[in-house]
Amino acid sequence: MLNRDRHMLHRRDLLRWGGGLLAASGAGFRVSAPDPASAQDIFQLPANYACAGTGYIEAHPCSPRILNPFTEELPIPVPMQPVSLAEMMENHPAPGPGVGQQDSDPNTQHQIWPSQLSLPEPLLYRVKLEVSYHSFTDSNVQPVDVFGQPTIAPNGIGVQKLPFSCIYGFNGTFPGPMIYARYGQPNLVRFENHLDENPDGWDRCDFGADNYTFLTHLHNGHTAPESDGNPHYKPGAYHPGQYCDNLYLNYPAGNDDAEKQSFFWFHDHKMDFTGADVYKGMVGLYPIYDPILDPGNENDTKNRNNLRLPGVPNPSSKRIDYDIPLALYDCALDDGMTPHKDFHNGCGETHPEWWGKTFFRHFPNHGFVGDIFTVNGKAYPVFEVKRRKYRLRFLDASIARIYNLMPMSSSSGPVVADDPNPAKRQGQFRIRDGEQCMRFSEIAVDGGLIPFPIVRDAFELWPAKRREVVVDFSRYMDGTPTTKGDVIYLVNTRQMTTGRKPNGPTMLDDNTGKDVIDPDFEPGFCAPLIKIVIGDDAPDNSQVPMQLRPLPVINSKKLKTLPTRSFELQRSGVFGGENEWLINGRVFDPSVPLATPSRGVPEVWTLRNGGGGWVHPLHLHYEEHRVLTRNGIPTPLDPRHPDDNSKEDVIALDPGEEVVIYRNFRTFSGKYVSHCHNLAHEDHAMMFGWTVLP
Repeated sequence: MLNRDRHMLHRRDLLRWGGGLLAASGAGFRVSAPDPASAQDIFQLPANYACAGTGYIEAHPCSPRILNPFTEELPIPVPMQPVSLAEMMENHPAPGPGVGQQDSDPNTQHQIWPSQLSLPEPLLYRVKLEVSYHSFTDSNVQPVDVFGQPTIAPNGIGVQKLPFSCIYGFNGTFPGPMIYARYGQPNLVRFENHLDENPDGWDRCDFGADNYTFLTHLHNGHTAPESDGNPHYKPGAYHPGQYCDNLYLNYPAGNDDAEKQSFFWFHDHKMDFTGADVYKGMVGLYPIYDPILDPGNENDTKNRNNLRLPGVPNPSSKRIDYDIPLALYDCALDDGMTPHKDFHNGCGETHPEWWGKTFFRHFPNHGFVGDIFTVNGKAYPVFEVKRRKYRLRFLDASIARIYNLMPMSSSSGPVVADDPNPAKRQGQFRIRDGEQCMRFSEIAVDGGLIPFPIVRDAFELWPAKRREVVVDFSRYMDGTPTTKGDVIYLVNTRQMTTGRKPNGPTMLDDNTGKDVIDPDFEPGFCAPLIKIVIGDDAPDNSQVPMQLRPLPVINSKKLKTLPTRSFELQRSGVFGGENEWLINGRVFDPSVPLATPSRGVPEVWTLRNGGGGWVHPLHLHYEEHRVLTRNGIPTPLDPRHPDDNSKEDVIALDPGEEVVIYRNFRTFSGKYVSHCHNLAHEDHAMMFGWTVLP
């Protein structure tokens, strides 16, 4: 049964029709697919598809079941090392402060060079955007049908290894490189576009940036607009053969120590294709250390200001041990029978030749969610820890999924999620007898260290948000010591079968506007992400101090004198079209800024979720904000958001919520954006540009 949007078909409709689809291999949807050999490198151009711009079919595949989960080691990124000037100049001119030294355009230059702020010359990094490959698991997999039953893949084989999936990667890896940054030491990262090159002939499938363009955003670095990688400043992005030098000054806004942050990430921001490119692999990590409070060395006792958070520099690996980034990402793998159709390409055809490779569609309505959960690019890994404290830096790199994370023990361990409803098999595995066994000490959010640690049983993680916690793996929450060989599972207890919002017992019916029973809701949802195994003892000189980073008091009288602005996130009144999302009644238009704040003049912004049953993680570029009130309640009194007392760059907006924030605009002038970080919403116009006046 088709819903209100005549071009869409929901998962429950596929389930209802599943037997027929299986028998007919997609009969009713299949059309002649373009010849793979001729279409491989031109799939993005809508002119090649008769159905481009005519609608979409919202259907997800049933990924093959991973047969040996929790056996592969968790990948931990190795930090990149700076390169020489000679290596930077292999393909392009030398970087520098002059005109024509910022990117491929001979007329651009950096707004502020480090010497203007009495900073040293930047360290140089070189990152190539490359076509490569990735495997989410080395395990054998079992192809399954729409009911979760074992079947034969389109290649005629049952149990088998997955084929490699094509990625667009920073230096050809997923996740991409990790760059360690330090306040007071600028970095210049040269991003070079090699996406037109495919020497190994990887099948690109049918999603990714059109014309192989890219635009890299350091989320949420305090950077000038030419280095911010946003489509208000550069809507055309960078084409094959072009480059840009993003200058990350690692300089806090206003040179204020209270504005220092701790964990960025960088990702593609190509207009209309951000979701497709992030999903295709354009994700990199950028932990940043404060040499005063947070130098990344718990053993540095000479620095009296050192908070001594967990972390020990390792000269051999160049990593900081016990300081672990964890990027969460969900994906779907093609089953060969799910129709391919969105506004960018596809006419509803199936692609049996892409079985087991990553599947992606631009779904503007609910957003895209996958049924396989991965951490640092690996599905269901194992992480062996020492008996000591760790700093875990969580990033939600998913398109739309919200997680709720908790450490649990389990006697029976993971079991296969075998419900015939595919919505109740997301995550593939369940913990049925889990009990919370440890607690988190939350120390940082998107905007860096919070004023004081918050002890939490669990915490939510929304798209693009970061949460940093300290976990003591030497003892359980009841004080009992751990022993070598003990097993703990990091689990996700938030079910989310579409990108609309987390599931509950009821859901909003689009036709009647009333709550009805949600047939996909799974009580007690508990999906394991990582198997954590307790290992040997290790020295531990770290601590979790009672106070981390106090924030300046905002004068309430001054607030009343500041400029104010309001922005409402809305659903378009014209359904079935591509631009289904609005802010203040407008789709994104790079030529029309919705705000023109003045540099150095703080403002008070009110952000509203227009309702309709959708959640929106709203990201604001440039400088972090402070929450003043949430639904009229002063921060941090809302029990759902105890860390609203800190700074952040993504606002978690539940349906109908209103959040009032304080923000400033220091150091730079120029063009920036704010947008929903449900990337399906961003790519379908839920974004607005604003310009900081000098």
